[in-house]
Amino acid sequence: MRYPKKLEVGATVGLIAPSSPISSERMEKCISAVESQGYKVRTADNLTQNYAGFMAGDGEVRAKWINSMFADPEVDAIFCIRGGYAGNRAMEYLDLETIKNNPKIFVGYSDVTSMHLAINQSCNFVTFHGPMVSSNMVDEFDNLTKESFFKTLNAEEKYEFKNPQGQDIKVLKEGKATGEITGGNLAILCSSMGTEYEINTKGKILFIEDVGETISRIDRMAYQLLNSGKLKDCAGIILGQFTECSNDEVPEYTEIECFADAMRGIDVPVMYNIQSGHDHPMMTLPLGGVCTMDTFKKTLVFEAPER
Repeated sequence: MRYPKKLEVGATVGLIAPSSPISSERMEKCISAVESQGYKVRTADNLTQNYAGFMAGDGEVRAKWINSMFADPEVDAIFCIRGGYAGNRAMEYLDLETIKNNPKIFVGYSDVTSMHLAINQSCNFVTFHGPMVSSNMVDEFDNLTKESFFKTLNAEEKYEFKNPQGQDIKVLKEGKATGEITGGNLAILCSSMGTEYEINTKGKILFIEDVGETISRIDRMAYQLLNSGKLKDCAGIILGQFTECSNDEVPEYTEIECFADAMRGIDVPVMYNIQSGHDHPMMTLPLGGVCTMDTFKKTLVFEAPER
């Protein structure tokens, strides 16, 4: 799978709202945050629209702007301003042929997971599970998040994913595996089941993260992945940040214990505490990039990008 071209200083970045909206005041801060990094900005006109209280316009409106930003020859990269809700409403309106013919940097996470799946699996280029503008760049674009972001977008050679210092990668099941990385937000991965963009894990490294879920709901979704064969099919699993995910009754039974139960009898390596997801700092992952996970060395190494 190819990487899109690198993001050069002076490039034009398109800002889109594929899920929920932001305020007008927040939009101005988003524009300033991207311009301060040395880029020009083009904004979709639905960033501040409020449809039904939680959507930046209906699904067709949001998809129109995704298609438009990919089709626009003056736009070099596309940053999602935030996640939120109802990205799945836009999926039927995506013009995957246009997107495939105009590969560009595409960045987002959380509710954007469904779009990563569609682009990776149907358009065959790498997208980036990385910081969003309103969610990360405006208030807390810390140096570690920023360094990981630009290093990953503009990588030229083989490189190792690095957690922040003091945040060690941990091992749940030992082993070594190589494959394309796929995945994202657990709830959205499960919502993809039965759709045209259903996650394909066969021979791949599956990345999972989530936010604001109880352990009982994480358990239900983990076992949906198990019962659908997605855990058995994958080459390996890396678990990211599970932010504000609680188990009030038995606090010691966390998402790690849940996945340990789900993975019993499945012989693939599993690493956790990967610092990518809904927390700070947030490290960027190239979805679709080929990587090798090695639990003995506790490393995650990506092959040199093909552009």
